[in-house]
Amino acid sequence: MAGIPQKKGGKTDEPIIDVGSHPPQVDGFKLKGTLKKGKLKDLTSVLRSISFLEIAPEKDLLNVIYVESRDINKNPYLFSIVKIKEDEVEVIYTIPAEISPRKRRMDVIRYLFNVFSLIANSYEVENKVLYQLVENSIKDISDSVTMDYNKLYTSYDSLKKEVGDYRKKLGRLTEQLQALSTQNFDLKAQNDELQLRIKELESLSEDTLKTKIQEWVIEHNGSINVSEFSRLYKVAETRVEEILNRLVSEGYLEVVK
Repeated sequence: MAGIPQKKGGKTDEPIIDVGSHPPQVDGFKLKGTLKKGKLKDLTSVLRSISFLEIAPEKDLLNVIYVESRDINKNPYLFSIVKIKEDEVEVIYTIPAEISPRKRRMDVIRYLFNVFSLIANSYEVENKVLYQLVENSIKDISDSVTMDYNKLYTSYDSLKKEVGDYRKKLGRLTEQLQALSTQNFDLKAQNDELQLRIKELESLSEDTLKTKIQEWVIEHNGSINVSEFSRLYKVAETRVEEILNRLVSEGYLEVVK
């Protein structure tokens, strides 16, 4: 409610609010006023030029009603009533749970300035009290903002330190990961070398294999179990058979039928 927006024809659309279990609070204040000329009813035509203002005259006062939103039962929810008397102005307004009371009061005061500017030719309020209200409202908002800023800065400072600690920890973990990666690479290289060495040790030369086969045949009464020999010396069966055939062809062994 920054001011009184000017709209031509018809009323403004009023939002529908689900109040639930949080009805708005009510607050207000009074100002001394002076009807400079004419009668209170003469202010009606001026105020009714604003389409969304409701004007309700009474015997000795003029009610200026501004409904900004209604609840689901169409009852006024966010609204203000300005009761204008010949020597006094009383302001009553609601404060919903979702709006800060400090901000709500400042919005109402800003709205009042616009109302008073419309009727300034015929009616005036005591500026001293009005300015005091403005000053107090600004101070309240300023204190609130400062307090919120301090809380925000404290949270920011704590989060900044926490982020710094996490970055240091991440740096250490990154260094450890790099060291482990290097160590893993070295271990893999060593493992490859050992695997190659084992294969070399497990691989028998042809001459050695010929000797082992002949020894086996002698120890087993002239017979050989190729599968068992292959498993014991970790040599492929095809290679054992190949060496056996060579020994036979060279005359070292003889096939007995």
